[in-house]
This record gives sequence, C-alpha cells and structure tokens, in this order.
Amino acid sequence: MSTPPRSSRVPASAGRGAPRPQRAPRPSRRPPKPPVRRKKPRWAMRAVTALSVVVLGSAGIGHAVLTGLDDDISRVDAFKDMKNRPKAGGGMNVLMVGTDGRDSITEEERRTYRLGGAPCHCTDTVMIVHISADRERASVVSLPRDSYAETPGHTDRTTGEHHEGHPLKLNAAYAEGGPQLTVRTVEHMTHVKIDHYLEVDFTSFMKTVDVLGGVKICTVQPLKDSYTGLDLAPGTHTLMGGQALQYVRSRHLDGASDLSRMQRQQRFLAALIDRATSSGILLNPLKFRDVTRAVLGSVRADQGFGTDELLTLGRAMRNFSPSSSEFTTVPIGQMGYAVKGVGSTLKWDPVKSKRIFDALREDKPLSAPKPRPKGPAPVRVPVDPRQIRVQVENGTRTPGLGKRVDDALAATGFRTTKAPRNADGPAAGRTVVAFDPRWDQSAKSLAAALPGSELKPVEGQGATLKVIAGADFEKVVKVRPADPPQESGTVVRGDEVVCGKD
Repeated sequence: MSTPPRSSRVPASAGRGAPRPQRAPRPSRRPPKPPVRRKKPRWAMRAVTALSVVVLGSAGIGHAVLTGLDDDISRVDAFKDMKNRPKAGGGMNVLMVGTDGRDSITEEERRTYRLGGAPCHCTDTVMIVHISADRERASVVSLPRDSYAETPGHTDRTTGEHHEGHPLKLNAAYAEGGPQLTVRTVEHMTHVKIDHYLEVDFTSFMKTVDVLGGVKICTVQPLKDSYTGLDLAPGTHTLMGGQALQYVRSRHLDGASDLSRMQRQQRFLAALIDRATSSGILLNPLKFRDVTRAVLGSVRADQGFGTDELLTLGRAMRNFSPSSSEFTTVPIGQMGYAVKGVGSTLKWDPVKSKRIFDALREDKPLSAPKPRPKGPAPVRVPVDPRQIRVQVENGTRTPGLGKRVDDALAATGFRTTKAPRNADGPAAGRTVVAFDPRWDQSAKSLAAALPGSELKPVEGQGATLKVIAGADFEKVVKVRPADPPQESGTVVRGDEVVCGKD
C-alpha cells in the first residue's frame, strides 16, 4: 500500500484511544545560516544514508525531538505532471539516487579521499527500497548505473528541447531530465510505482557514520584500491566516515567492478542498520536527533516525504534488524551490450528481473525464506567452495575414510572428484592439504573445513587441490564464502553479510 494518509498520523506519545493532542506551535525560526555550497558527488553511499533515515525512526521518538527537521530537507518535485503511471502495489517504494557533483568538493577532500575528476551531473547510483506494508521487511534492489534504458518522451531540462523516447544508460536520465525523468525512466523499465524520491549527498553519509561511532566491517582478504586509497588488512575494522566512503566507492579490488562494489555497498548498509538498531543510539533522543540531522542536512526529497513519514515508519519498525532486510542487484542478461551513440551497456535479464519487480509490486520477499541452519555457524572463507576442485586420498589404513571425507567436503559445497583413492607411501598421521601456490587462497578455504590440517605447497600441481586424510581426521566443518556470490540477481539477507551474524 502507499504511504499512510496524513489524517491517520498520531504522535508517538499518544496512547490508544487518547484524544488527539494539539500540535504545539512551531518555535520561531533560527537566524539564517550563511550559505553553504552543497556537495553532490557520485557515490552510492547516499542511498545508504537515505535508508538509514527510515531505520533511525525505529525508536518511536515523537515530534518534540524532530521539530524543524522538515526545514532541513531540500525539496524537489519529482512527480510533476506525471501521467500513465504504473498501478500502485502493496507497501512503499522509495527511489534513492546519488548524484555526481564533484565541482563543489573541497581541495582537502579531493586529496584525502582521492576525489579527483570532472563531474558528469548524472546519477551514479540508483536503488529501489521497498518497505513492506506491515513494516517488517525492507527489500533493496540496486540498478546498475550502466543499465540499458529507454526513456519516455520528455523535455530536456537544459535546452528545453522535446525528445522522443530514446536509448541511453540509466545514469544519464538525470542529466537530461533531472529527478522527474529519472523516476519516469525507472517506472517505465520496472513497472513499479515509485512513492517517494530521495537524492542524497555523500557528506551526510560521512557525518552519519561518524555520529554513529563508526560501522564494523570484516574481510577475510586484503582490500586495497589505489584509485580510492582504501587499504584494509584481513580482519574486522570499524570504519569512520572517510574510510567508509572509500570502502563503498572502490571498484578496482577485483574483476567484478560495479557488481562487487554494489555488493559491498549492500554489506555496508546491512552493517549500518545493525549498528543503528543494536547500539542503543535509537533510544537516546539527543543522539537520534544528531544522526537524523546529519542525514537530512544534505538530502533532496519529494514534497510528501518528511518528519511525519519518518515517525510513521519508525513506530512500525521498532523491531527492525539486519535479518529484516534483503538485498539484490537486478539480474543481468547481457554484459557489454553495445548501443550506437550510447556505448557499452548492461542489459537486464527480462525473465529474472520481472520476478524481482513482480515481488516488489506484490509486496512479497525477493526470495523464499531461508531456514535457519542448525549447529555452529559456517566458517567464512575467502573463496567460494563451489569454485574449488578437490581430489581426496585416504592416507590411512582405515577402509572407507576417503569416501567419508569426500562426501563430507561435497556436502559443504566443494567440487570433489567423487572418486577418492588410496594415497601412496606410509600411513599419514596428519591430514594434509596439498596445493599449487597459485591457488593459495583456495587452499586456505579448504583447510578451514579440515580443522588441524597441514598446508603443503606443491609447485606445478595445478588447479585441483589434494586432501590426504590422516589418522587425526575427525570431521569436516561447514564453510561459506565471506562475500555474497558475484552473480547479479542473488538475494542475501542483512544478517548473512554483517560481521558475526551468520
């Protein structure tokens, strides 16, 4: 369903059946602040902060704390004169974009966070955030900036010239027609009606992270990007605003580029939700006000999204947690789809993407609920076991041990040969993982599933790893990749990607 009507809102302090209290008169306006040049750069964390506004309403704090926050929000008419829109579905859909406006970044920020380059005045990030009608679930769908798109007919906001619908990359719709064309293009592509529009500045992201006291991120492998300056060693880190900015911007950590960057953004968003909802910050009125003010100070929103909407959502989402959120990237059918005059684009998979958008319209989860695994949480490993080929050998005189190890490794996801054999030589007292040094990360992932095993590098062994089961073998422990799968369209829950929340 759409956002609840204004007539139904009751301040958080009012009990059931209590007479509707009169709203206190607004205090006199503060002296005008000196003009500040608004920073509008290009990174996706603006979407992170916008969703955090919704989550940060979960303490149910009333108007007294948030009085005047509406005045801090810059307004934009993203729905002016829009016709022939999709039919409204259940729940609420928020389109969140981050714009590229690096011309207003300070020189110090440019140097510290590697923010050079010319702005393109386009949206670098587009996300649809769906809040379920019962306010118990948030579904976040990332739309890649290079998605192949076709605009409806529109008037260019710079030249005033009327354009018929034409192909372009999704992030270019903002440059041609601003928020209105961006909303219309997304609705045209997804057939999902957008209820609210939020355009977020990265400075609010940094301030929000700092006010929250940082956000915890964990990695099992080093993350280093010379373009952004990100340099994280394996382990758990509490990222403050500037370093968090580098984390969600980085695109040169692996070959997956934008897809892996969007997944890191989703991981960070889940961690931010976890921090906000588990730290007690939401129960501290002054802290809540500071965080909300940090976010709202540099966003643009449609006329209908304000303090009342935040409180209405907040009162319904007091029990919100990472497990209440789910994340995905729209499924890609063709990479590098060349379009004359546009360049290389990403073309969505029509069947799989339709399932995603049907779920948003019908207010359903993006994927079937996953059963809670029994027993200890799986160990996080740097390489997905499905990518690791394993040959098992029985290094003992115990009949059937090789098959038992092979079956157990296959059950936790490793690509075993399913043809275990007996090892040559004397009986082995200790289980050994033999590997070619070029596949050292795969070897570490395999060894994690075999507690107490010994790693043995073997030059020239090739891509297949070898397990020689020794007399010390007891069991195989479950493992899973530390990062969500790289395939677009994969749905993950927030509690699957935050540190220590397996």
